[in-house]
Amino acid sequence: MMLRRKAVLLWVLRLSCLLVLKVAARVPQEEVDALQQIITTMGATYWRFNAESCKVEMVGMTPQAPTGSESDVVCDRNLNNTVGHVIKIVLKRYSLPGMLPPELVKLTHLQEIDFAYNYLSGTIPLEWASTQLTLISVLANRLSGEIPKELGNITSLTYLDLEANQFSGTVPPELGKLINLKTLMLSSNRLTGKLPTTFAELRNLSNFRINDNNFSGPIPDFIQNWNQLTRLEMHASGLEGPIPSSISLLDNLTELRISDINGPVQGFPMLRGITGIVRLVLRNCNISGEIPEYVWGLRNMEMLDVSFNRLVGGIPNDIGARNLKFVFLIGNMLSGDVPTSILKDGISLDLSYNNFTWQGPEQPACRPNMNLYINLFRSSSTNNTLRDILPCMKDINCPRYGCSLHVNCGGNSLTEGKFVYEGDAAVEGGDAKYYTSSDDWGFSSGGDFMDDDNYQNTRFVATAPSTHISELYRTARVSPLSLTYVRYCMENGDYTIILHFAEILFTNDSTYNSLGRRIFDIYIQEKLVWKDFNIEDEAGGVQMPVERPFNASVTKNFLEIRFYWAGKGTTRIPNRGVYGPLISAISVNPTFKSCSNGGKKKGLLSDGTVIAVKQLSSKSRQGNREFLNEIGMISCVQHPNLVKLHGCCIEGDQLLLVYEYMENNSLASALFGELYNFATPFIPRFYHPLQMASSINVMVLDNVQVQKTVNWYWIGQQGLKSVLELLEV
Repeated sequence: MMLRRKAVLLWVLRLSCLLVLKVAARVPQEEVDALQQIITTMGATYWRFNAESCKVEMVGMTPQAPTGSESDVVCDRNLNNTVGHVIKIVLKRYSLPGMLPPELVKLTHLQEIDFAYNYLSGTIPLEWASTQLTLISVLANRLSGEIPKELGNITSLTYLDLEANQFSGTVPPELGKLINLKTLMLSSNRLTGKLPTTFAELRNLSNFRINDNNFSGPIPDFIQNWNQLTRLEMHASGLEGPIPSSISLLDNLTELRISDINGPVQGFPMLRGITGIVRLVLRNCNISGEIPEYVWGLRNMEMLDVSFNRLVGGIPNDIGARNLKFVFLIGNMLSGDVPTSILKDGISLDLSYNNFTWQGPEQPACRPNMNLYINLFRSSSTNNTLRDILPCMKDINCPRYGCSLHVNCGGNSLTEGKFVYEGDAAVEGGDAKYYTSSDDWGFSSGGDFMDDDNYQNTRFVATAPSTHISELYRTARVSPLSLTYVRYCMENGDYTIILHFAEILFTNDSTYNSLGRRIFDIYIQEKLVWKDFNIEDEAGGVQMPVERPFNASVTKNFLEIRFYWAGKGTTRIPNRGVYGPLISAISVNPTFKSCSNGGKKKGLLSDGTVIAVKQLSSKSRQGNREFLNEIGMISCVQHPNLVKLHGCCIEGDQLLLVYEYMENNSLASALFGELYNFATPFIPRFYHPLQMASSINVMVLDNVQVQKTVNWYWIGQQGLKSVLELLEV
């Protein structure tokens, strides 16, 4: 009996202990209540939390969590491995519309909060100053006002990310008391003034970013105190140069990114001691002189971007940087040959806008089927614009001159109004790309979307998520740095340029996807015509088309339209790597009345077939007789280099011929090549074009007889060209 009583007693005691442990294994009720208050303040309408397991079961504006969202509440553990107190809260990518919660102070053990990618507004609560937080991230919200000086009281902080908000005013010097701070990110705000001198005490900093702000004054010398620094970013920060020589003391740097600073001309900064550098960006920093030889020997370097400076000299024959993936030397005065040492497998190399030796088809840089991207657009300066625009080509000439340009950037060919917009959607890549169309236009694109972890470089064409916008604006070409559209073989004269834009990568709603800012500069004929262009501002919203007209004069048969990212705007909304110029379409038309294209226009049939339409008038020299002759001649003669006639139309005094579209542009070049270009300058002008009609059949039927015909010097130059133009598009 006694043994039975003892057994029952032991069982009761064991059950009691289990019940006590079960009760103890809950998050304290006051913390559960605080979590509810925090969620309510942040604007969530759905919330379910398991206090026993310390797990978030539901949170957000809808029962179903948004794609890519993250939620977590982490609790510490007691000695018996039971649930203790809340130490970490993560609520990312929920677009919560409320405010930052002062109720955080009720979670006395809380260490980390990550509220990135929401839609929170208001200011940072002063109550937070009494917490022992080590990490605060409010990246990509709508927070505004000044950064409260009370944040300087949270001396436990090691990580502070305020990027992509609307904070304004000066940075409080009290932040210099955060001596344990390792990461400070203030990019993409509206901060002004100088960096506080108290920042000299932040000796544990390893990551410092202040891109896209309105700071003033020089880059401070006290950054030399940050000897633990591994990453320094100052893109368009507002600070002025020169870059202090003391930067050479930061020998732990792996990422140095400084761009778009004003200030006096300076030599290349001394970086010899920073041997572990992986990405070196010193773009548009007013740097002159040569690139030091030791830079090419940085063995860990993967990216070198020193574009848009005043650098001279050349590229060495021996390059020790074995890991190079991206080299951007755009917009300098570099010269000499392009050595094979830089033509590495897998590299993206942009040499555009320099003074290198012109690269002909026999040069190593022009070898086909190389496993690299290389951009040689205007990489030389030979005083021959066409040669500079068209490197790697053997025969360079303009068989005729056009006077218009219509491009659907990033999209397929389509008809909009009375114009056919030629598409470039099939052109892949763009980090060091030069593409030329058969219609005497092309584009040059340079730069890498940094930090996007996309090594396939698929971001250069953007597509709208909605079809509620005109087809011309549903696609766009995007560039992380510099994008140039060029029209060559163009008649000199005055033109009207219409640039078509629509911001299609941000949204028009109450989510963090709507918080991005895209800002870039526009140049036409190398002249800055719009500083800090913002598509959304100009259009009055996103997913809305906007046109902006410009006037330009063509004097060297060459038109250039360039877009440049000067470091401004957000770079991490809706995700990392979304920034830079974006253009939907380009339209260029002459302001003068006549254009010597012979009345030929490009067209598009309903089935997508590209055609050429030639318009004549019965009142012109190309009248009824010529019209009938051309129909009869081309209908009867078959030749691989002769375009086919699809049909004709006669209405009133307007005569139309519809041909297949001839990609080679010039029948003269296709048939005769160099011989035509050599012979015709010496042919005297004797015959009227119609006197050549009897020679046509000979000319198109047999190449040997054609070449003999070209050598008949008594045939007029103008006559030969005119006859050939009757057969070409």
